[in-house]
Amino acid sequence: MDFSGKRILVTGGARGIGRAVAQAFASRGAHVALSYRSNHEAAQKTLATLVDGPHVAIPGDVADPEVAAQVVERAHHDLGGLDIVVNNAGVGGHHPLEAVAYEDWQAAWQRILAVNLLAPANICYCAARYMMEHGGGRIVNVSSRGAFRGEPEQPAYGASKAGLNAMSQSLAQKLAPYNIFVGVVAPGFVETDMAAARLAGPEGEAIRQQSPLGRVARPEDVAHAVLFLASPGAEFSTGTIIDVNGASYLRS
Repeated sequence: MDFSGKRILVTGGARGIGRAVAQAFASRGAHVALSYRSNHEAAQKTLATLVDGPHVAIPGDVADPEVAAQVVERAHHDLGGLDIVVNNAGVGGHHPLEAVAYEDWQAAWQRILAVNLLAPANICYCAARYMMEHGGGRIVNVSSRGAFRGEPEQPAYGASKAGLNAMSQSLAQKLAPYNIFVGVVAPGFVETDMAAARLAGPEGEAIRQQSPLGRVARPEDVAHAVLFLASPGAEFSTGTIIDVNGASYLRS
């Protein structure tokens, strides 16, 4: 896949899946803006791995609607345009109903929905308005298998990703006439910082054995699916949700 000269914004681009996505696009000729919340060191390390360029790192918590708009504005300003957006920034966190106080329950829902659903919604709005005026573009949102199988220990996470799927498919229908195509990748467990503690703990082997491949996804596995949805020729796959879970969870 050739993305020479394409301008890409990747939220949550400093580590994990976002880092792999940024590297995959850059290695195929794209110019990348990676946004990150606060880990400046990680962002600079990732930026240093991106070939050619120009590439930029943009700080800010996209859960803040004003910051989300500023990130999109700065990305297309610094890159000279914006062709593809990957909404990857996300958070989790256990908040089992029977074990947390009411105020902690509310805080978990507010933070997780703000980052995982409202931030992508705002990024999509700002990016799509720009793309509508400049001939179109691609949006790829990173969801989770938890949107389908349920997340009993972190229900806000499952709900946020289910909402992200529904929003993406609604926007796929709305934006196709403007030559803007929207897709979703839905990973299972991935070798990232977010999953590291569980994968290294006593349940790690059982998690890996959920897949007949005997492992969890690597960030590069997810990046490959993102590249497909963003690639020329994938237009008729708009509205698609691609599972990247190694057959650990199969949905009808």
